Amino acid sequence: VQLQASGGGLVQAGDSLRLSCAASELSFSGYTVGWFRQAPGKEREFVAAFFRSRMNAYYADSVKGRFTVSRDNAKNTLSLQMDSLKPEDTAVYYCAVATSAILSTIRSSNAYNYWGQGTLVTVSS
Repeated sequence: VQLQASGGGLVQAGDSLRLSCAASELSFSGYTVGWFRQAPGKEREFVAAFFRSRMNAYYADSVKGRFTVSRDNAKNTLSLQMDSLKPEDTAVYYCAVATSAILSTIRSSNAYNYWGQGTLVTVSS
């Protein structure tokens, strides 16, 4: 199973960026899929996720209203539209899949058993 994240880069505060994650040998359909991020010197933190087949997404308070996660089960891709970016959004962003998570655990990285390699997002002030 491979998850390939892409779309990171260097942008200015207030700009937008769209990340994508493609999976091979694994279908997103029915699984919990999400995005995490890890800033230098900090722990990996939850950004957004879909719980199994539910259509509604869950977000970290720090990104709610600015980030939008979407999934395309037909194309087996997960995306993260990031608007109004702030310097504190600077981090390596990871996509992840949890094959057996329960709802109460989806904000924990421990619930996810497949991870992409990460893509760096740098937001300058």
